[in-house]
Amino acid sequence: MDFHGTFDNAEVASDSMVGTEKQQDLNRTKARRTLQDVLPAHPQPWYMSRHLLLLNSLMIIPYLSSTNNGYDGSMLNGLQSMTQWQTFFNHPTGASLGALANGYIFGEILAWPFISWVCDSMGRRFPIFLGSVLLVIGAILQAAAQNYAMFLIARMVIGFGGLMALVPSPLWVSETAYPTHRHVLTALFNTIWYLGAAFAAWITFGTYHMSPTSSWSWRIPSLLQGFFPLIQLVFVYFIPESPRYLIYKGRLDEARRVIVKYHAGGDDNAPIVDFEMEEISAALEAEKLQGTSSYLDFFKTKGNRQRLFLVCFVPIMMQLSGNGLASYYLAKVLISIGITSANEQLIINGVLMVYNLVLAIAQAFTVEKVGRRGLFLFSTCGMLVSFTIWTALSAINQETNFQQASLGNGVLAMIFLYYFCYDAGLNGAPYLFLTEVLTYQLRAKGINLMQIVKIIALIYNGFVNPIAMDAIQWRYYIVFVCIIAVEVVVVYFFFPETKGRTLEEVAVIFDGDAAFVDYNGAPVIEKGAD
Repeated sequence: MDFHGTFDNAEVASDSMVGTEKQQDLNRTKARRTLQDVLPAHPQPWYMSRHLLLLNSLMIIPYLSSTNNGYDGSMLNGLQSMTQWQTFFNHPTGASLGALANGYIFGEILAWPFISWVCDSMGRRFPIFLGSVLLVIGAILQAAAQNYAMFLIARMVIGFGGLMALVPSPLWVSETAYPTHRHVLTALFNTIWYLGAAFAAWITFGTYHMSPTSSWSWRIPSLLQGFFPLIQLVFVYFIPESPRYLIYKGRLDEARRVIVKYHAGGDDNAPIVDFEMEEISAALEAEKLQGTSSYLDFFKTKGNRQRLFLVCFVPIMMQLSGNGLASYYLAKVLISIGITSANEQLIINGVLMVYNLVLAIAQAFTVEKVGRRGLFLFSTCGMLVSFTIWTALSAINQETNFQQASLGNGVLAMIFLYYFCYDAGLNGAPYLFLTEVLTYQLRAKGINLMQIVKIIALIYNGFVNPIAMDAIQWRYYIVFVCIIAVEVVVVYFFFPETKGRTLEEVAVIFDGDAAFVDYNGAPVIEKGAD
């Protein structure tokens, strides 16, 4: 199915001479300049430049789309430790518990067919607004739930709205950020997952100590799941539309105003304004000249097939590296090492989420120094070592019937070490990496495909993890040790490095000399520009 509209071939042909001359002019200009040539010679720190401080502050609004996933998983962890929630819903286990964990995911599945079209046809801001509305409604329904079915339906509404807001958010960040800030700002997007997780962890810890017969102990955390979406709902239209979306839609004056205001501080004559307008316009025009855009484009060229592989493999790494155990079933993991106190479980959950938030934010600032591939390699190798030790200590601990407290503490230490490695490469880097490797016309579709692969992995985590942990306990960890080992090999041989290039220039890595060619086959973007 074509989600992007059809370009009239006759019209393209009739305008080809004019378009070709314009392209050649742009090519000559671009060949003489790189991004470094048009940056201010002696720039102030960004926090002392009013326009950059404003733009970077506005990033908070799309960032909040990432909090809901984190809040959801951490809240469910906390609720599982609450006797009030367990009693109200008749102690769900196995498939019943898995269905509640996956209720969010079922909603995402329902949203998946529409979100790419909404992003490409209506921009980046509107779907964030629509998703936020649904998230607030879902949180109210969840807090008002009178039975298992109502709670499940509310979680599906939350999942639908969550995906609707999530997909356009990293696109907006990547496409609107100041060029030299883009890598860090995009990497920071997914780190805010842990803000939602920490928020939920400590809320559930606090409400756990309410009356043992009060359902408000779980209703309050359920209602507060709408807090961050409500902030987005109020402020989303204070952010500008993505200039790349505006240029793609032919709204050049609006795009230029955004770049002038937020990248040049109001100076219409700043060299960076013409540079960005020319580079983005040329790249998008070349994509249009190649024809219509659909999901089938991922299969048409070698470069696009490589992009498709990365789009599918990265979310597998993000969700099937063992992190699903601690994200949704930490209570079961802690019980398996002898930590059975609900109060202690909730404290560990809260501390772990704050620890992850600090680490993820700190490590996001290394993406340009270490590189994307370097972070992926460090992350997968570190996870392999820590998860192997985690598995071995869990085995010994359970076989000795929890007689040695030091073994349980060792497992707990490995959980924290594992997350240090996970956060290094699989929290901030994935969205940055994928928004870079995808061309504009494939960007929304690619992030949407990433989400559906993530959803499939989460369904596995939601249904299989609790059943497998009940059935075979520590032996189940061996599955993830094997998966992580495969990830190390794949990253080493198949993941390219994308650092040091503008968003448009990364295409050269995948398409070589065919990257961004115009109607007559002339290259639009020069290689090695940044």
